[in-house]
Amino acid sequence: MTAIIWGAGGQDGFYLKELLFKEGFHVIGISRSEGFINVDLDNYEAVSKFIKDSSPSYIFHLAANSTTRHAAWKENHDTISTGSINILEAVKEFAPACKVFLSGSGLQFINAGKPIKETDPFEASSIYSVSRIHTVYAARYYRTLGLKVYIGYFFHHDSPRRSERHINKKIILTAKRIANGSKEKLEIGDVAVQKEFGYAGDIVQGVWELVKQDDIFEAVIGTGKAHAIEEWVNVCFSLFGLHWKDHTEKVEGFVPDFKILVSDPSTINSLGWRPKVNMDELAKLML
Repeated sequence: MTAIIWGAGGQDGFYLKELLFKEGFHVIGISRSEGFINVDLDNYEAVSKFIKDSSPSYIFHLAANSTTRHAAWKENHDTISTGSINILEAVKEFAPACKVFLSGSGLQFINAGKPIKETDPFEASSIYSVSRIHTVYAARYYRTLGLKVYIGYFFHHDSPRRSERHINKKIILTAKRIANGSKEKLEIGDVAVQKEFGYAGDIVQGVWELVKQDDIFEAVIGTGKAHAIEEWVNVCFSLFGLHWKDHTEKVEGFVPDFKILVSDPSTINSLGWRPKVNMDELAKLML
């Protein structure tokens, strides 16, 4: 069997590729990163030809610039919105038995400070969420045409594959440099903000459990456990025997996007999936 992963160069694509190899798949990784095949998601002719030629059993669309910045509107639209439509139409035409997974986000829902479930209403709170919401309605439409299209709504998760432009990796690498003699200070915003600290390897296992279903097509895939950023900072600095308050500076005027963002993963849990790596273990892995 053949599986195509769009976004294979990211952390989720890396761990999903490993999982699928173990399951016996021929995996085709697509990414703009060096060393991968590059098939532009906003080019229907290129996408449809690739799908027709590959005859995949599964397609996983993980590609995105995961930022809510408005400046990324076109990239998000081309990759997430147009990309999803192009994949779905090509599958309808050339590989109708193929199962398709589209990644979603906890950020596309109304956040009332309570655990978010896949059946909760959406909110177009950013240009990023607009693109994500669009793909869900596209998926639901193509299901009416007979396609098996799945949505997994992701919450914050990390791994050693993260770059330092991601705050959790930045925190732990800054702590490491300070432990090695750097005099720098970690600039940090509101440490009372709560979010999830999942492990990408666990999350893609949840994706695999979801796409094996024949009657459940959308599920929140998260830990269901929120931790204050202060907890993460403390864990990271404690690994080096440091007290975080001695090495941080508060960013004045910082306004967080939310006070808490946490999932209700009861649907994916009902399929037998549970995360295995906790926050402390994640910090050690990323170090």
